[in-house]
Amino acid sequence: MILPSGTKLDFSGPVLVMAIINCNDDSFYPASRSKTPDAAEKALEAQQDGAAIVDFGGESSRPGSAYISTEEELERVIPAIKAFRKQSALPVSVDTRKAVVARSALDAGADIINDISALYDDPEMAPLCARRGAPVILVHMKGTPVNMQNSPVYTDVLKEVRDFLQNAADRAMESGIQKEKIILDPGFGFGKNTNDNLILLARLAEIGLSGYPLMAGVSRKSFIGEITGRPVNERLAGTLAASAAAIWGGASIIRLHDVKEGADLANILYAIKKRKTV
Repeated sequence: MILPSGTKLDFSGPVLVMAIINCNDDSFYPASRSKTPDAAEKALEAQQDGAAIVDFGGESSRPGSAYISTEEELERVIPAIKAFRKQSALPVSVDTRKAVVARSALDAGADIINDISALYDDPEMAPLCARRGAPVILVHMKGTPVNMQNSPVYTDVLKEVRDFLQNAADRAMESGIQKEKIILDPGFGFGKNTNDNLILLARLAEIGLSGYPLMAGVSRKSFIGEITGRPVNERLAGTLAASAAAIWGGASIIRLHDVKEGADLANILYAIKKRKTV
C-alpha cells in the first residue's frame, strides 16, 4: 500500500503495529492520555519500540463519549502531528470523523485516515481522501460512541459486520478511493458485547475473504476485562492473547497502547509462521 508521501506499507513481514496516541484527557485508558508536546514524545517512543504506524486521535471514542467541536479537535491533534513530523518520517494515521480535521492532518503530514464511522458521518470525508490519495481505515460501529454499548443486538454478528464493511468499501470506491487503499476494521468493542467480540475474533479470517487488509484494535477493551476480571490497567496479557488470535486470523495491523510488547508478539508469531520444516 503506497501512502501519499510515497512510503510503502509492507504487509509481507510481521504484522504491523499501530501505536495509539490519544491527544485528549478522557480516553478509557488513563495512562494513554497525553497532549502536545507529550503526545509527540510518546509517538517517538512508540517508534523506537517497534511501531510501524502512529495513530493520533483528539476525540475519545470510549463508550458514552460525545462529539467534541472541530476547533477543539484541531487544537488537540494538529500540533502533535506537526511536532512529530518534524522529527520522524514514520507513517502517521489520524483518528477522526471530521473532514476538516482530516484535511488539516494531511496538510500537517498525516498519511492515513482512520474513521470509526467508515466515512458515513461527514459527506466530505470520502471525496477528500480520494483527492488526496490517502488510505482509509473503515471501522464497523453499531450506533455511535454515546450509545453503542447500550445492549447491542445482532441476528448474525459475523454476517452483519462483514456485509457492512463490504458496503462501506464499495461506497468508498464509488467516491474514487482505490481498492488498494482501503483497510477494514471489524470494530471490536464498538457496539458489541463480549460474545460478539469473541465470535469476530474466532472467525476473523471470514471477514478478510474480500481481500482487504484487516486491522484489529482490541487493546485493553472492556470485553477483556469481563473475561479476566481485570481493570483496564491490568489487561496487557489479555490484550496480547486477543491480538495473537487476531494475527492468527489474518489481521495485517494490530492497534495497541503497548507497542513494545505488541511488536514482540508480532515478531514471534511471524517467526513461527515462517519456521523451517526440517
